[in-house]
Amino acid sequence: MEFLSTLGTNLSSGLTIAVSFLVALTVVVFVHEFGHFQVARWCGVAVKTFSIGFGKELFGWNDKKGTHWRIAAIPLGGFVQFIDDANAASAGANDKEPVELTKEQREGAFHSQPVWKRAAVVSAGPIFNFILAIVIFAITFMILGRTIMEAKVADVQPGTPAAAAGFQKGDVITSINGTKIEGFSVLQKIVSSRVGQELTFGVDRNGSQLVLKATPELRELDDAIAGKIKRPVIGIKASREFSKLTHKTVGPLQAVGLGVSRTWDIASGTLSYLADVVTGRQSAEQIGGIVRIADVAGKVAAIDWRQLIMFTAFISVSIGLINLFPIPVLDGGHLVFYAIEFLRGRPLSEQVQEYCFRVGFALILMLMVFGFYNDRGILARWFTWTS
Repeated sequence: MEFLSTLGTNLSSGLTIAVSFLVALTVVVFVHEFGHFQVARWCGVAVKTFSIGFGKELFGWNDKKGTHWRIAAIPLGGFVQFIDDANAASAGANDKEPVELTKEQREGAFHSQPVWKRAAVVSAGPIFNFILAIVIFAITFMILGRTIMEAKVADVQPGTPAAAAGFQKGDVITSINGTKIEGFSVLQKIVSSRVGQELTFGVDRNGSQLVLKATPELRELDDAIAGKIKRPVIGIKASREFSKLTHKTVGPLQAVGLGVSRTWDIASGTLSYLADVVTGRQSAEQIGGIVRIADVAGKVAAIDWRQLIMFTAFISVSIGLINLFPIPVLDGGHLVFYAIEFLRGRPLSEQVQEYCFRVGFALILMLMVFGFYNDRGILARWFTWTS
C-alpha cells in the first residue's frame, strides 16, 4: 500500500510538472510567434504557416488570408513560416530548392522585403515576449499592489562578509553605494549582481548613521524552488515578523513602470550572471535547460497558480533575451545578418550564411547538452521513487 501511495504521489507530481510546464511554454511560444506573425502582416508579408509545436499536425485551420494555423504533436516550440521560406527555419529558397511564386505572392515574399521590414519582423518575437512580461507584472501590481519590507537585519550569519563588516541585528540599511534603498528586495537585487565587488552600505543603527563595507561572495543556498544554488550574498537575513511592512496601492501608469522595471531587472540580471560566468566570477552550473524550467514550473504551480503566471513572465523575458543573442539560427543572428547587409549594401553570400547557420546550430546544440548535463540531478530526483 505504501508503494501505491508513493506511486500516486509521484504520478500526481509528474502531472503537475508536465501541465504547468506546457501551459507556461505554450503561452510564451504563442506570444513570441504571434509577434513575428502580426508585424509580418503589418509589413505586407504573406504568412504561410503558424505552428504551435513541431512534428505531426494534430489539427489545424486556414484563416481568410491563407495562413494555415496548426497545433503539432511536439509542444516544445513553434514557428512562423513565410510564403517564400524553403523550410520552417525561415531559410530563403535557393536554386536547388526553388519556391514557385506568382507575381502577387512575390510582393508578399519575406526575403524580397527591405532590410528594415525584415528586421522589424524578426525582432518582433522577442519584443512581444518582453511586452507579455510587462503586462503580466503590471496587472499583478495593479491587483495586488506592492508590499515593501524594510531592509532591516534580522540575523547576521557568522563567518560571512556581513559579520566581518560589523553588521548587527536591528541595523536598517538605508543605502548602497550612495543609492537609497527602498526595501530588502532592492538590497537583494544589488547584492546578487555584485559578486566580488566591494559595496558601501549606509546603515541606521538606533538613530546613529554608520558606513559599513562588505563584498558579496558566492555561497550555496537552499532555495525552496530551485533547490541548492550558489548566489552572491553578504550573510544577512530579513524577517517579515521582525521588519516593518508597508503596503502600497499601484495605479495603472505606475504599474506599467514597475512592470518595465521588473522586466529590465530580470534581463539585466541574466546578462550580469552570464558576464560573471565568462569572467570566472561565477560558475556555469546554474545554466539549465528544459528540464529545469519544467521542474520550477511544477514547483511554483504547486504553491499557487498566481506564482505560475509570474513564472511565465520570467520565462517570457528569458526566451525573448536568449533569442536576441547574436547566434545564427536565433533571431539575434538574423538581425546581425541584416545589419551587415545594411552596411554592405548587399547580403552575405548563401555559402557564408549556410556556414554560419551550421555553426550557430552546433552552438545551440552544445548549450542544450550542457544544460541537460547540469539538470541531471533534477532528472535523478524525478525518477527516484521515494515518498
